Amino acid sequence: TDTLLRLDWTPAPVPADAPEPDCVVALAGPGPDGPATEDPAAAVRETVHRTLALIQRRLAEDGTDRTPLVVVTRHGVATAPAERAALDPAQAAVWGMLRTAQSENPDRFVLLDLEPGLDPDSGPGRTALRAALATGEPQLAVRGGTVLLPRLTAHTGSPADEAPQRQSFPSEGTVLVTGATGTLGRLVARHLVTEHGVRHLLLAGRRGPAAEGAAAFEAELTALGARVTTAACDVADRPALAGLLAAIPAEHPLTAVVHAAGVTDDGIVPALTPERVDHVLRPKADAALHLHELTRDLDLSAFVLFSSVSATLGGAGQANYAAANAFLDALAQQRQAAGLPAVSLAWGLWADGSGMTSKLDTADLARIRRMGLVAMDAATGLALFDTACAAGADVLYPVPLDPVPLDHAGLRVQAAEGKVPALLRGLVRTPVRRAHAGPGAPSGAPADRASALAATLHGLPQAEQDRVLGDLVRAQVATVLGHASPDQVEPERPFKDLGFDSLTAVELRNLLGAVTGTRLPATLVFDHPTPLALTRFLRTELLGDTAGTTAPTAPAGSVEVVAVNDPIAIVGM
Repeated sequence: TDTLLRLDWTPAPVPADAPEPDCVVALAGPGPDGPATEDPAAAVRETVHRTLALIQRRLAEDGTDRTPLVVVTRHGVATAPAERAALDPAQAAVWGMLRTAQSENPDRFVLLDLEPGLDPDSGPGRTALRAALATGEPQLAVRGGTVLLPRLTAHTGSPADEAPQRQSFPSEGTVLVTGATGTLGRLVARHLVTEHGVRHLLLAGRRGPAAEGAAAFEAELTALGARVTTAACDVADRPALAGLLAAIPAEHPLTAVVHAAGVTDDGIVPALTPERVDHVLRPKADAALHLHELTRDLDLSAFVLFSSVSATLGGAGQANYAAANAFLDALAQQRQAAGLPAVSLAWGLWADGSGMTSKLDTADLARIRRMGLVAMDAATGLALFDTACAAGADVLYPVPLDPVPLDHAGLRVQAAEGKVPALLRGLVRTPVRRAHAGPGAPSGAPADRASALAATLHGLPQAEQDRVLGDLVRAQVATVLGHASPDQVEPERPFKDLGFDSLTAVELRNLLGAVTGTRLPATLVFDHPTPLALTRFLRTELLGDTAGTTAPTAPAGSVEVVAVNDPIAIVGM
């Protein structure tokens, strides 16, 4: 189904007898002395760096610890239009990064946005924390004592309390397209000329006229009646961008911006570094901020940001990219609150391979498809671009959904177990989940699954146990790698030779953990490097002396409150 989605916040039912939580709380935000810089872009990177360090430190601890880390933000999300003006894009970037950490490490992290003045170590704050954790949801906000949950839903028009701000592209003004020498930039630039009648284009890219095919593309647009300037400009460099904008002729002033620049540098959270984060933030977040500040006083009719659904769904292996795009989404909301034109388009996957998607392999595409997302062709994407620009909303998700994967047996199992990503639960039928769940998982479900599987295995000879578990392992390996059949998975062939990398290793760990109901270490695939070795390990886990054991956790009903960059302070509840 070709559709636009939007993010809504809905009240969550909270059980009256919510238990005291066992958790560690981290307060996201600047250090105790505030940001170390007055540069807004650098301040965002500083916040994201500290968040990355926090996540990595937590993951480096015992991987069997079931105590969740609750990351508390303020102004990280806007649950209603009235909250948009106070949004903090740096805190929004924290949400993007943590969403990926959640995807890679189910049940380890909870995101909670609290109102200012509501501290988790105060009485009202503890009440809010208890209510939020009792829902079992991984992402929440608390407003006026009400717990709210984010859900993607079909966009059918702006709410009554939200004035639409439609984007338009006047023919006589100049339209700036960043990332214009890339696949998506060129698609949009051509579309603006052929469908919107734009006659003056400023195409900015890192290589400018030196980019492959740039001269031919400029000639093509010129033949269509447009006047085109192709410029080499690092849009993350504020002085360079300011110079580019200053050179726009007064007779055709800048009237619209399409920010399509971006790069990826994928890797699981433990492998990321501040440098790899900055490499992705600069062309996305820094550039968007510079564009916002340098054009704020101009009479723009459109300010379109190319974001990604990964910022909301938390694409595994893309924590830096998710953080950058979450920043864009928040910036668009801020601009609309200030009466400025803006829309952030959180795209799904384009079939036309761009520089950011051309590296996707079979396993990557299989992972995306299992979420019910399908690649869109250029015609579909550009039609959604037009619909989104005319809709007037601040953040929209042009994400075609495939009804076939949503009916897939694997997703039905995930739905029955409460494992469908929380944000998609409004689009996929799921059963009512029991109260007092752990974050992101139904109450008691892992133990129930582990017990049921162990009971089944106990009644079988060892050879049959190995066959059952071996089939299970090979089925999950085939799923991760995008194979049509488990028969393609050789039991004694090393995972490395099968095509595994750090990201697919994490995904296999997560799938096996969900199916078996056991918490498995992050190093699972590296410690047991073949499907056969992994099968034997699982049999020991489920039937051996170590079955059912977990690492010690904090005392019942306790909370550790941790500042993102401070030593741990323990606060009893």
